[in-house]
Amino acid sequence: MTENHLTGPANPRAHLTSPALHATLRIQNKLLAAARDHLAEAGFTEIHPPVIGPVTDPCSRGSKQVDVDYYGHRYKLMTSAILYKQASLLAFDKIYCIAPNVRLEPLETADTSRHLAEFHQLDVEWAGASKEQAVQLAEDLVAQMVRRAVAELPQEFDVLGRDVGMFAGLVKGVFPRITHAEAVERLHALGHGQSPDAELDWDGEALLSAQSDRPFFVTDYPKGSRGFTDRESPTAPGMLRNFDLIASDGFGELCSGSERTFEYAEAVTRMRETGENPRKYSWYLDLMREGIPASAGFGLGVERFTRYVAGLEAVWQANAFPKLPGVVSP
Repeated sequence: MTENHLTGPANPRAHLTSPALHATLRIQNKLLAAARDHLAEAGFTEIHPPVIGPVTDPCSRGSKQVDVDYYGHRYKLMTSAILYKQASLLAFDKIYCIAPNVRLEPLETADTSRHLAEFHQLDVEWAGASKEQAVQLAEDLVAQMVRRAVAELPQEFDVLGRDVGMFAGLVKGVFPRITHAEAVERLHALGHGQSPDAELDWDGEALLSAQSDRPFFVTDYPKGSRGFTDRESPTAPGMLRNFDLIASDGFGELCSGSERTFEYAEAVTRMRETGENPRKYSWYLDLMREGIPASAGFGLGVERFTRYVAGLEAVWQANAFPKLPGVVSP
């Protein structure tokens, strides 16, 4: 059997003994080491969020949650650490974590080359921060992670045939910013029928990504396009205080973030607007009722980011034991 970028490795032994995987995971390890160093220097504390809980962040784009029996109670595998990141700000003002997430992605994502049913995310949350501060932190963090990997692992990039010269713009740490409305205009000019009321679809992301020589931010998505944790702008009703980081060269979205909904009444309203039952989130809302800090943060997909930096054909190549949508594997 041979590897297929849509169905994953031919077998575990071939994958785990591959020089390409070895180089990729060393790059991934260096990226995460650089992230930990950068965040520690900026005053962030690493935490370890749960992998199961009574509720998790609502899934998006058709993905489903996984139920587990927890001593007779219906718990969920985490699709995102967002609820626990906000709660953790009661302990520390600046936190981050690197944790697994499980989302049963729809089968149509199997051929996107950038979806896994189980993946890891670098999550960051900052009490009192604005969207603009979170964007700047994400930009600085990504630039530093790539600088370290490129400087310290030239042999690994050679093994993968990745031209690190393509990161000349990225490592300068100046990423363009466009609003969602501007992104929609650009896509319409390219003949792509992107809805102005929805988040960018995968084809639209790829089109914009292919036109850029460095990552760029898309900000200010319309209300209704994202979940209740993204805060609505108090000065521009109908607009969310959020952002995505899109990679260059067609690799698509790497990171999503926002200012967070943190006030009890607003959270309940946003839950109902997005079709969520507030009773499911009782522990989270109880904390909000007593008060949690305003904050902003983001999540960076570890395998997606590694795929981009290493120049891989598919995201599963950045995971030792990949789980692709619809593919039964170890």
